[in-house]
Amino acid sequence: MIQIIPAIDLMDGSCVRLEQGRFENKKKYSIDPVEKAMEWENSGLERLHIVDLDGAKNGNASNLKTVKEICKHTGMKVDYGGGIRATTDLDELFSIGISYITIGSIAVKKPDLFGQWMDTYGPEKFILAADVRKENIAISGWQETTGMTIFELIETFIKSGLKQVMCTDISRDGMLRGVSTELYSKLKQQYPNLNIIASGGVSSIDDIYTLENEHVDAVIVGKALLEGIIKPEMIKNYSFKK
Repeated sequence: MIQIIPAIDLMDGSCVRLEQGRFENKKKYSIDPVEKAMEWENSGLERLHIVDLDGAKNGNASNLKTVKEICKHTGMKVDYGGGIRATTDLDELFSIGISYITIGSIAVKKPDLFGQWMDTYGPEKFILAADVRKENIAISGWQETTGMTIFELIETFIKSGLKQVMCTDISRDGMLRGVSTELYSKLKQQYPNLNIIASGGVSSIDDIYTLENEHVDAVIVGKALLEGIIKPEMIKNYSFKK
């Protein structure tokens, strides 16, 4: 069964959502991120995806106070991404209770360093974040599109024991226009032993059913949950747990 992973995007300690990864298209929500995480946990959700948008844009881990409070007040397995550039960042994040660290830009710009991190901490502690526009990788908070495809990026780390890949279709992220089923199905078929996490565009429970039918392992749900299009009770009444 597919696993639903709710998402919280943080900027200045607040919960926000971007449309298509554009910082100028920002929507701020009047909710407490810690309380929202607790609510989702009470609904039976077991994982949480946190994106530090300040960190992604500025190149240094930010919003750690909020992240620490979420880890302290929930038992969810939390993954964190955004602004991670040094080994000291990893040590700090693991020390406050982060279960998985999501790596994007560094994996593209410094693949040897990412490989070293997987060797040191274990590949099971990391998620490769592949943010794409038409299968090409985008980095630096989605502000820069590269000539590398998602498949080329994955191949770089397969031999290092890569376990999880989170693929975000930027063109759909925050738009509530449905998911890129064909892309995620293609990834799962090519890499059946990887945990494929779909991200971007979920607009209804039907999108999640579709991904499940394609044997995708997990799905990130952000805006649809925040705006009540998908309600926690809808998830609670259907077992998506793995």
